[in-house]
Order: sequence, then C-alpha cells, then structure tokens
Amino acid sequence: MHPETPRRKRRPALKWAGIAAVAAVALSGCSEQVQRGWLPGDSDAEITNQTGRITDLWVGSWVAALIVGIITWGLMLWCVAVYRKRKDDDVLPVQLRYHVPLEIMYVILPIVMVGVLFFFTNRDMTEINDTSADADLHVQVIGKQWSWDFNYLDDDVYETGQHAQDVGGSNGVLDDQVTLYLPVGESVEFTLDSRDVIHSFWIPAFLYKLDMIPGKTNSFQVTPEQTGLYRGKCAELCGEEHSSMLFNVQVVTREEYDEHMQDLRDKGQTGSLGLEYSRQQDLDSAVEGGES
Repeated sequence: MHPETPRRKRRPALKWAGIAAVAAVALSGCSEQVQRGWLPGDSDAEITNQTGRITDLWVGSWVAALIVGIITWGLMLWCVAVYRKRKDDDVLPVQLRYHVPLEIMYVILPIVMVGVLFFFTNRDMTEINDTSADADLHVQVIGKQWSWDFNYLDDDVYETGQHAQDVGGSNGVLDDQVTLYLPVGESVEFTLDSRDVIHSFWIPAFLYKLDMIPGKTNSFQVTPEQTGLYRGKCAELCGEEHSSMLFNVQVVTREEYDEHMQDLRDKGQTGSLGLEYSRQQDLDSAVEGGES
C-alpha cells in the first residue's frame, strides 16, 4: 500500500491548472504590440503592402517555436518528476537498448517541422522578392561611405546626401539627413548599388532590408500605404562611420511628390548620379597627385 499516492496525483493536477490559468490571463491581456511580435506598425493600417505578410510569418514562426518549446520542456519536467529516484527505492527502471517507434519519431518529426517552416518561409519570401510586375516608380539607391544617393529615374532628378555629424550629441540631426520621397499607394521598384563596400538598405518600419554589394545590383518592389516620416539606416557594418549612415523616408501624396521633384529640378539636380565616384578612385587620385 502507498498512502501518499493520491496526494502525489493531485499536486501535479493543481500545478498544471494554475499554469493554465496564468497563461489564459496573460493571453487575454495581449496588446496589439505583443500580437505583432513587437514589430512596428498597426495591423489595421499596414505601412506597406508587405508588412502584414512579414508580420504573420514572424509571429507564426514564434508561435510554432513556442509550442515546440512548451511540449519539449513539459516532457523533460514530466520525466524528471515521474522517474525521479525516491527515498528507499533502489530498484533500477527498465533498461531499454532501443525503442524503434520513438527513434523513428525523433527522425521524422524534426524533418516535418523544418519542412513546414521552409514551405511558409519560401512562399512569403518569393512573394516579397517578386519584381515581375510593372512598378509605378523606379528609384536607384546608391550606398556610399557613409551616406546615400537617390536617383529618381522616371523623373530624371537626383538627391545626394552627406554622412551625419555628431549623431550622439546633436538634437535634430536625423531631420537634417537626405530624404527619400515616395508617393503613397504607388508601387516602387528599388535598384540597389554600392560605390565602395557592402552596405544594406534598411527602412525598419517597412520590415525589410536588402544588401548592396559592389559589382552586383539587387532590386525589390514595395507599395507604401501610409503617409508619414520614417527613418532609414545602413544595416551592414561598413566602416568607422557606419552608425551615421542615416536617411529619412517621406511618404507623401502624389501632388507633394511632384512638387519635390520640381524643387530638385529648380536646384539643377537633373539627370542621375553614377557609380564612377568610388572611394578607391579618390584614394588613387590622391596618391597620383602626391607622386607628381
């Protein structure tokens, strides 16, 4: 007879009931930010046509990982509790050399899990990176140490920037950086190039970034859906002033966009900036000047 057995059965039941209650309370109080996986934006008014898809993939991946984690941790704790060595119990548990069904599960289940994750990731990334449609606007972005040049190819004008100074000590330094203008509700195709080293074009609010590699042109399409001012930066360590490689993104109406294009024409910034002005060429010119 084991008089303590009923008490041992009740305690785990009470413990798991308490955990379930706490989880239910926590989930019922989830905010919009938590439901988006702490990503920026609003599910009722997505910033671009792709942010909702990216958010769903992000949150879905974390939910799947959490479920796997809870099951794994639960089985580990269950084994620790049920099969722990008890006082005055010197009998060894049943020793098994192998367990074929369990070992098959160990092999098949991870393959299925990775396959499901791969399917959804590939599906969404294929859609996000698709550039087969005709875009309304074409913009070439050129990364340089340590700022950005924007060529508005359809309007035949450009904007050029200089890297930010005293980022940590000046108020309003972000507002003074070069600004990329985009019309709301119109698809934009970005072509990304670099003049010197590897950079990465990143607009955090758009939930997307893409590398800029010397000698290789990358491209992607996106449609801004909410007007506003957004921040951009380089997401690839590119030298000592990497942290000051900043820019702004102003999503405006078509009328405001056209006005800005005219302002650039009035400044004489017509045509487009090329890739011939590289950091290495500047160094070579300085060396040749010193030798002469």
